[in-house]
Amino acid sequence: MAEGLQEKTEKATGKKRRETRQEGQVVKSVEVISVAVLLAGLLALYFGGKYIYVNLEEFMKELFSFESVLNLNDQYIINLLIKVLSKFVLTVLPVFAAVFLIALAVNIVQVGFVISFKAISPKFNKLNFITGFAKLFSLKSFVEALKSFLKLIVVGGVAYFSIKGEIDIISHLYDKSLASIYIYILNISFKIFIWVIIVMMVIAIFDYIYQKWQFEQQIKMTKEEVKEERKQMEGDPKVKAKIRSIQLDAARKRMMQDVSDADVIVTNPTHLSIAIKYDSDVMSVPKVVAKGAGIIAEKIKEIAKKSNVPVVENKELARNLYGIVEVGSDIPSELFQAVAQLLAYVYKLKGKI
Repeated sequence: MAEGLQEKTEKATGKKRRETRQEGQVVKSVEVISVAVLLAGLLALYFGGKYIYVNLEEFMKELFSFESVLNLNDQYIINLLIKVLSKFVLTVLPVFAAVFLIALAVNIVQVGFVISFKAISPKFNKLNFITGFAKLFSLKSFVEALKSFLKLIVVGGVAYFSIKGEIDIISHLYDKSLASIYIYILNISFKIFIWVIIVMMVIAIFDYIYQKWQFEQQIKMTKEEVKEERKQMEGDPKVKAKIRSIQLDAARKRMMQDVSDADVIVTNPTHLSIAIKYDSDVMSVPKVVAKGAGIIAEKIKEIAKKSNVPVVENKELARNLYGIVEVGSDIPSELFQAVAQLLAYVYKLKGKI
């Protein structure tokens, strides 16, 4: 089956998740941010309401208090605009600052600190008209449309029912003072905001769960992709096998070079060959310098014959040495007596003792 037709059934690996994150694809719910922004704005208005009111009151008095006939020239209009904008910015700055900081914090909590230029780089493959048209009828588009509809119903419904019960009071606001009107509007706004935020929180929770599920589905991998990634991380098994084969050949060549310096070759006699060396000046106990079975055993005996190294048949010792002792290792204590007797026999043959 072609890779493009394989079903994505495997969970994304750690490497896939890191690459996806570097491309700017993360689990993020816009609804969670919206709720946080609404809540931040509400708290800023609640705690900063007095500050905003005092600033607006002072500005309105200053703006509409005329001690003389105004000279409406260009310079006056420019100065007035600068003054209005400056006062407006200073008045709403606490609200904007709270909203900005909360939105930034919620983004960082959701996705961490990620800077990805790949996410904003132009991708010309996205200009495909057919693909773009198909996305209009995707599950994601349906969910987004449903969320927008729910939010419209929620906000509209909450605003309607909140104001509906206040119609009589609203119709008599003209008899109230400016401060009373301002406080009343704030109370109604606060009430609407509270109910909207409560409902939006519920939507945000379900939206985050959906976004996480959709993200996991989107980054799933095919079995072939997982296999290829494993090859890249661990190395191609064929290449690793080739490297291992080369290493074994090199080790075998080094081992064969040590056969000619051995003191004795122990055999069983046809299948196993073990080369033993003992140098009392540098060794505390004898060592196995080479061993092999089958063809390797025959090769060891062939080299030993050319180098005049004695070959002694001892089936039990050969089996024990081959099974227990690795090349380059010392003879273990349980075999030391048998090896010592063998070396004594060989030294006697060579006239060393």
